[in-house]
Amino acid sequence: MERPARLCWLWALLLYAGRGGVAAPAESQPPVTNLSVSVENLCTIIWTWNPPEGASPNCSLKYFSHFGNNQDKKIAPETHRSKEVPLNERICLQVGSQCSTNESEKPSILVEKCISPPEGDPESAVTELQCIWHNLRYMKCTWLPGRNTSPDTNYTLSYWHRSLGKTLQCENIYREGQHIACSFDLTKVKDSSFEQHSVQVMVKDNAGKIRPSYNIVPLTSHVKPDPPHIKNLSFQNGDLYVQWKNPQNFQSKCLSYEVEVNNSHAETHDIFYVEEAKCQNTEFKGNLEGTICFMIPGIRSDALNTVRIRVKTNKLCYEDDKLWSNWSQAMSIGQKANLTFYITTLLIIPVIVAAAVIVLLLYLKRLKIIIFPPIPDPGKIFKEMFGDQNDDTLVLNP
Repeated sequence: MERPARLCWLWALLLYAGRGGVAAPAESQPPVTNLSVSVENLCTIIWTWNPPEGASPNCSLKYFSHFGNNQDKKIAPETHRSKEVPLNERICLQVGSQCSTNESEKPSILVEKCISPPEGDPESAVTELQCIWHNLRYMKCTWLPGRNTSPDTNYTLSYWHRSLGKTLQCENIYREGQHIACSFDLTKVKDSSFEQHSVQVMVKDNAGKIRPSYNIVPLTSHVKPDPPHIKNLSFQNGDLYVQWKNPQNFQSKCLSYEVEVNNSHAETHDIFYVEEAKCQNTEFKGNLEGTICFMIPGIRSDALNTVRIRVKTNKLCYEDDKLWSNWSQAMSIGQKANLTFYITTLLIIPVIVAAAVIVLLLYLKRLKIIIFPPIPDPGKIFKEMFGDQNDDTLVLNP
């Protein structure tokens, strides 16, 4: 028992010596130097630093960095780091050096560099700043004035994305009720990576009296398609077949649909959610290129059925799936109600009323006599009776 124990002890000693004494604490590297921060475009923050002085020659330097509260940790050999972030709050980056990419390795003393929020009264900055990319053609941004802002404030909106060489200013600023809005062209380019970019937006005033407000709009969200166009409705074997065309600039796989059917006879209001629509059924006729199809069972053809459709982006292609398009123009199919009787009635009734009024005006006196006959005068009647008798008496008795 004693010999094996000695062998185990010797083996552990040799292993420890071969590893160079791994149990010894690792040598701590000196901190980075000349950490600085700058802002490019509107919301791109760039931190740069120099390697530490007096670093161990046997160390393959890596740099450990993270933002406040240990967010977005990163270990990389580059001596810079950038981040797109709205500049509405104070943002700090901490950087340290170490000899490996192992996160558990203790880095050097962390050096911190912050960028302060913009100057000005926070109550003067605009609120509810949001932007929507309409049909991948133009972006519309809206906001509300700040609390401590004059009603006659003239606003400016600047924007930038990677396809632009410089920051541009939105020219079309207008009011929509209490909101202020501005629209600028933003057409989807053929570059597939375009949608992975973002649009940086800043709103301030011309006089520089209010605090600037920033927003970053990812192009994979906040997308609102145009309404689709219904091409055809048809009945086959008690089912309603709907064909429509998607808005431009969108692939079918990137959209979800809602089909609304209003039945005038049953007074029903049904909405069908469509995840995937195909035109493979032989019941669909005509040119089906670029057409989306959907079959709705159990729709009565003996009543007027009015159909509308709206679409939204789905998470197969976009991060945001909550912005529905407006409803499409309605299209109807089925037995229409016979309105001839109602139209004839509406036309005849005024004619009858007008004729009755004319008759009343012409024969009002006669009608008055019929309704209210004159009351006989008793005196006149007696006078006529006894007057005739007096005349006869005078003739008989001269």
